[in-house]
Amino acid sequence: MGSPITTWDSVEAYFTGFGGATTMIVFLLAVAVTAGAIYLGHRHEEEAYSKLKEK
Repeated sequence: MGSPITTWDSVEAYFTGFGGATTMIVFLLAVAVTAGAIYLGHRHEEEAYSKLKEK
């Protein structure tokens, strides 16, 4: 993991994870968790509304 920065003059931020696999893994994990939460919420709401319609 090399750095394209040859001098530290005028460097405002240095992202150490750029270009590594960890960033992509964390991003994909976050997408999967979000999609799972949306799916589970949808499933719960469908079940709740179907029970309400039965009454």
